[in-house]
Amino acid sequence: MKYPYTNPCYLKIDLFCRGMKIAPGCDLDNDARPVRRTRAGLGSGLEIVIPPDLYANVPIEEKFVQDTPYSLHKDDGKYVVRRDGVLITAVTLPRRPRWYDETTGSGQPMSRIAVMQGTYLAVYPGRVCHFWTTHPRSSCHFCSTGLNVGTIESADKSVQDVLETVRAARRENNITYVHFNTGYMQGGELEFLTPFVREIKKKTGLMVGVQTTPAPNLREYDRLARLGVNNVSFCFELWDRERLAEVCPGKSAEIGQERYLEAIRYCRRLFPAVNGEIIAGLEPPEKTIEGIRWITRHGAQPTVCVFRPCLGTDYEDLPAPDADALVPVFREQYEACIRNGVPIGIAPNIKVSLVVLPEEGRYLATDQSTAFRLKEWRNRAIKTAFRAYFNFQLSRQK
Repeated sequence: MKYPYTNPCYLKIDLFCRGMKIAPGCDLDNDARPVRRTRAGLGSGLEIVIPPDLYANVPIEEKFVQDTPYSLHKDDGKYVVRRDGVLITAVTLPRRPRWYDETTGSGQPMSRIAVMQGTYLAVYPGRVCHFWTTHPRSSCHFCSTGLNVGTIESADKSVQDVLETVRAARRENNITYVHFNTGYMQGGELEFLTPFVREIKKKTGLMVGVQTTPAPNLREYDRLARLGVNNVSFCFELWDRERLAEVCPGKSAEIGQERYLEAIRYCRRLFPAVNGEIIAGLEPPEKTIEGIRWITRHGAQPTVCVFRPCLGTDYEDLPAPDADALVPVFREQYEACIRNGVPIGIAPNIKVSLVVLPEEGRYLATDQSTAFRLKEWRNRAIKTAFRAYFNFQLSRQK
């Protein structure tokens, strides 16, 4: 099935795959968030909002963008996207947060402590991933963390620095969610993150997510759950294990996919939401779909990234994937969640620009059966109830 370019989910996928040129007359310095090359590299583009409310971090500098049919224009003070010169849609550009220009009490620029990605705050508090320090280097070939941490982002973030930055983002951007992640620290990830998580939960009441490699002792997640963590996420990257060994040599050899799957199964009974993260575009789509089905059968949410050949990475010269080939992946991401009763889109004000959210796949859905629609209705009911509960809990923090 071919979708029109005006379909918001299809457009988001195609922009991830094709990127976008910036036409003369655009004033990104004043109108947009700065392009930030942070963490693994997916934040390397321009943040836009596709109507009605799909946030997308669109590549604008990578090599493959040279051949894109898409361009951004500023017409009569408003931004629009064109494809081969034809108007596709108006878009909005999230503005640069004012707190990006503030410093913490210790003198750290807040822009080096955390970054807005979509509507949530992302924090990478730790040192560079261990796989970037091995000889020979064994980092994932698509990853740019080792190019960014300590340069664009501060490698030395204190708990107080993070707390001050979170409060600034809450005041200005009304964030509801803070997401922590680290690279591989040879088993010390959760112990390292615990002081950050404890302080943010205690002092702000915001939702907190944690993304690390699986802890050596899964019982460590019991302690994390007692701190009130709302979400844990595990990036096992690829479902095809042979391909995983090629793309992620360190992660495959030192951790292995099975440890990720075991962690997902264990954590599902502890946390309100558990995510399994996988990349589309580096293995056959049917393999990615197999991974999505495994994740949702176990009650977890699939987080599916579109492979981006970022500048400076081992894979910068690889072609970006084709959007039409990925549409079945993102259709299945949504429909598998609904079929398996996995709640999606529940938490308030969490719009992610780096991935296609499961709930955004509703624009691609083809299942129109009565049973499927009843399950969609159930998901909407859960969403309404949770948002009322969260707003009540947050009000008690004030």
